[in-house]
Amino acid sequence: MSLPTYPCRRLAPPPLTRREMLSQSAMGFGAIALASVLADEGRAAPLEPAAGSSLAARPGHYRGRAKSVIFLYMDGGPSQVDTFDPKPRLAKDDGKPFAAKILPTQFNNNGSTFGSPWKFRQCGQCGTPVSELFPFVARHVDDLAVIRSMTSKFPEHTNANYFLHTGHGQQGRPSFGAWTAYGLGSESQNLPAYVVLNGGLIPPGGLDNFNSGFLPATFQGSVFGHSDPLVANIQPAEKTRGQQLGKLDLMRKLDRERQERLGREREIESAIVNHELAYRMQMAVPELTDLSQETEATRRLYALDSSYEPTAIYGRICLLARRLVERGVRCVQLTCPSVGADRWDQHNDLVTGHTNNAKAVDQPIAGLLTDLQQRGLLDETLVVWSGEFGRTPFAQGTGGRDHNPFGFSLWLAGGGVQGGVVYGATDEFGYHAVENVLEIHDLHATMLHLLGIDHLKLTYRFSGRDIRLTDVHGKIIEPILA
Repeated sequence: MSLPTYPCRRLAPPPLTRREMLSQSAMGFGAIALASVLADEGRAAPLEPAAGSSLAARPGHYRGRAKSVIFLYMDGGPSQVDTFDPKPRLAKDDGKPFAAKILPTQFNNNGSTFGSPWKFRQCGQCGTPVSELFPFVARHVDDLAVIRSMTSKFPEHTNANYFLHTGHGQQGRPSFGAWTAYGLGSESQNLPAYVVLNGGLIPPGGLDNFNSGFLPATFQGSVFGHSDPLVANIQPAEKTRGQQLGKLDLMRKLDRERQERLGREREIESAIVNHELAYRMQMAVPELTDLSQETEATRRLYALDSSYEPTAIYGRICLLARRLVERGVRCVQLTCPSVGADRWDQHNDLVTGHTNNAKAVDQPIAGLLTDLQQRGLLDETLVVWSGEFGRTPFAQGTGGRDHNPFGFSLWLAGGGVQGGVVYGATDEFGYHAVENVLEIHDLHATMLHLLGIDHLKLTYRFSGRDIRLTDVHGKIIEPILA
């Protein structure tokens, strides 16, 4: 086998890789060995329903109730006993030594029983109690399925974030959004299938919370900002469209030549798809961010002109989330804006931190639910609100709460979810889930089910086995389904 020669050694190609050697050796027999290697590494053709690295829309395993999902991620862990899980026992014992066994906590600066500083009231026709932290979301309680018995396997942020986003507590697994894009593709060919709208705070664990892991890179989350430009370098650097198309054609030709030489390489396929998508985004993103056609009523609904800047920021990305799912984007995740405190992670001064965080997100979330409903989109859009864990019912120090993975609250709405229901329960302190105990795998199984995906069948061959988002776990939370 002869290699081309180059007049300048600096331009010589690097030595052949193992894959290149196998692909080109022995009249094709090396390619057979390469196929085995690729299959073992998860590079072979994926199992149905995915098809290559394409973002083309694909049918699920059955007809799903939801077409898209919007994940409202509450970074840091909101306190369940101060939001959606009232506990009269805490008010009764406020300031007294905690009456139950305390398990090891993150920082171990444990104080007395800490009753909620906020009152709860029964809301809507269903009568579900909601904290006064959320006066706007409370108006939609008849659309919410509140879960009070979620648990996590991890008590610290980074691993709990990986668990929440990828179903695995360690770095490197595909995120829920990537699995969704892999399984269903996208109904938009001009925007990514999975978009992360960054309100200003990337969670502990970083961008790997939104990554594609061992899935093709086509399916990883694309991070958009909250102000123009949403995406860096969205304006072409070339002076004319012809110049840009010429560069793209050359890149496509070079990628194809390398692909033909090496065989069916997923990395190259993904690069080609991503290059082409990036070009189309240069036309689609400016139109997406043009809010001039939105009515004044819509601006008020999302609090875009709020004097509290975090509210205005979150309102903008909530509106962008609606516009994205309108355009066929499959999965949209929102991160929190900065309120000057440490996310929802109030180890001290719970009152100020939770008040400001709730003020930032409450009205925009309610506006999003109202807008989706008015446009007929809520029935086909699954909305999920959750942090990575909850908080302790006893104080950390005097005015904060530590991490609590043993029982916390979240809610779902739209997309085939039964509204006005409460599922599961914690003990009288709000400390441990004791009734219909759930874990993150169950949440993922339910989300996939509502999108029309059987979580047992959505698999990808990697490291010699078929891996799925829910691993060997997960059950659908049937009682909350409409």
